Amino acid sequence: MTNREMMEIAMRQSAEDMGCCENDFKVNKNVIVTLKLGKNARKYLKEPITCNLVSYGNNIMVASINETLDIVSEYVEKFEFYHCFETPNMHWLNERLIERGHKICFMAEYYLPDINRIPILSCAYKTRILKQEDFGELYRPEWSNALCEDRKQLDILGIGAYDGNTLVGLAACSADCKDMWQIGVDVLSEYRRQGIASALTSALAKEIINRNKVPFYCTAWSNVRSVRNAIKSGFVPAWVEMTAKPVTIVDEMNR
Repeated sequence: MTNREMMEIAMRQSAEDMGCCENDFKVNKNVIVTLKLGKNARKYLKEPITCNLVSYGNNIMVASINETLDIVSEYVEKFEFYHCFETPNMHWLNERLIERGHKICFMAEYYLPDINRIPILSCAYKTRILKQEDFGELYRPEWSNALCEDRKQLDILGIGAYDGNTLVGLAACSADCKDMWQIGVDVLSEYRRQGIASALTSALAKEIINRNKVPFYCTAWSNVRSVRNAIKSGFVPAWVEMTAKPVTIVDEMNR
């Protein structure tokens, strides 16, 4: 699988998540559509979704419910596309969304591996491949980035690092959509800064590609530790997203 093929698959998935066409992400002008989750959208996407703004670096692809379509359309035409994902411009959008009962909710940066630079990294501990049947006792807070208890059926593959019989690091992936598996990683606090996370992440990326799936990695832009892990593991920024939801949902998250 080539870098180009992985990027095409990612754009195709984003199109399914929004209700647009893959080529909409490639043009040099913004594209705006009515939001429609496809039947093969990422499984963790939950309605209601007010709008979603996505950029692969060429433009902004906007999908919005009809109620806010005019606001979001004005926003992406008012500001340079790459400034639409940052303050102070975001305040312009958020203030107008709030007037209609909606609010900016999620922001994230997504990474894909560079097939030519996924490193072979080692750590001081033994590692082994884990499958779904091995995860049963691991749904605990210390592994909450690698595994998701609410979607156990999607946690499909992992690699663990062991100090004797003790699991000290875990990278695992969820089959969030048909062709793309998302990687999450955790390392026990007393074992950090030893290269465990990057060794596990890069090894798992290779295992996923060997299964003819596309590994992807998500982080908040401000999570510097996670960003460093992505880069060290051979991943590069691929696209960014910003999502708005009804005010009641966002406020509930903040309680």
